[in-house]
Amino acid sequence: MTIAETRPENAAVNDVSQLERLKVLNNGKKVSLTFSDAEFERRLAGLRRIMAEKELDAVVLTSYHSIKYYSDFLFTYFGRSYAMVVTAEDTVTVTANIDAGMPWRRSYGDNLVYTDWRRDNFIFGIQEVLRSRGINVRRLGVEDDSLPLDNRNKIQAAFPDAALVDVAQSAMRQRMIKSAEEIEVIKHGARIGDLGGEAIRNAITAGITEYEVALIGTEAMVHEIARTFPDSEIRDTWVWFQSGINTDGAHNWATTRKIQEHDILSLNCFPMTSGYYTALERTLFYGEPDARSLELWNINVEVHKRGLELIKPGAVCKDIAAELNEIYVGHRLLPNRTFGYGHSFGVLSHYYGREAGLELREDIDTVLEPGMVVSMEPMITVLDGQPGAGGYREHDILVVGEDGAENITKFPFGPEYNIIGA
Repeated sequence: MTIAETRPENAAVNDVSQLERLKVLNNGKKVSLTFSDAEFERRLAGLRRIMAEKELDAVVLTSYHSIKYYSDFLFTYFGRSYAMVVTAEDTVTVTANIDAGMPWRRSYGDNLVYTDWRRDNFIFGIQEVLRSRGINVRRLGVEDDSLPLDNRNKIQAAFPDAALVDVAQSAMRQRMIKSAEEIEVIKHGARIGDLGGEAIRNAITAGITEYEVALIGTEAMVHEIARTFPDSEIRDTWVWFQSGINTDGAHNWATTRKIQEHDILSLNCFPMTSGYYTALERTLFYGEPDARSLELWNINVEVHKRGLELIKPGAVCKDIAAELNEIYVGHRLLPNRTFGYGHSFGVLSHYYGREAGLELREDIDTVLEPGMVVSMEPMITVLDGQPGAGGYREHDILVVGEDGAENITKFPFGPEYNIIGA
């Protein structure tokens, strides 16, 4: 069977063994994608330059972030594997039959569907894409940072004479510089995060649970995403709203805990637009904070303000971290830090993606360049039972330009705005 073959619509099938291993299932019409065709061609041209540098015959992408970045298709794993095969001439996503024609409709390039009716049809689909194009694979690009060892071994067995070459780090470097189209999406995301923050701030009252507040913020953001991006999938937007002891970690999910007077609160809005993550994070108090809590909050705000000043073209990630560390040292709070000072934005979520080469940490020597988008998000945690117990953090998003950086987060931070009357 070739890729182009499809079974006649009413053909009699009496046994599962007669069903196709692979299908072309171009059902319906292509929808409007997040970005222009020219933008996807720009991205693919960058990947093909990587292929040329590494002397690759093709690349098999398998991560959420790379498949999304180069095709606009964001898959749902559910125990099935997905790929995007990129050659010098074209691209093909290899997707599971359970998704039917949706991956083709929502992707740039061609699509091949594999079925469940025989084991390892996914690997067979990758083989068939390359075989049908007459490509004799000697060097094949893969993503070693996110390719399960089992699938890597199967790909190697399918192409026994080929060397598998990692492209993950090079592709990450390409994603770190955002295009004008990407920055426009990110700016909308920051604006929508601010709207979610306002909805949350207005909902805070004694006795309301964390999860109820989170739902209010999420709903406000989802409605605005649908209004702003009417052709997009509506998925993955969420809120972490934390109170009291639950503020100690930045990634603590909302619980059934009820807000009480004098609680420290953490507002964390994450609007997701077509796989693109943005965030708003703020410390708040419900009622007047005690003296130590206010002191700690103001120290963290001091670090945050200085960090915003340091983000500009030519700055080195590790140097930013080192200078901000000195402020904490002066207040004897360096051991209370919980993570790095910021990270890159783009195709990112809590379950996929990470441009680890662009983080404001002591071990990263990347130089900030125009087109990079980074956060400033200092955090300290004081453990339960100590004066001022809780987690303090602020979070803004900045777009690095030629002469400085634009802060695209507009929701105000600090005690002047975020003490809510009990």
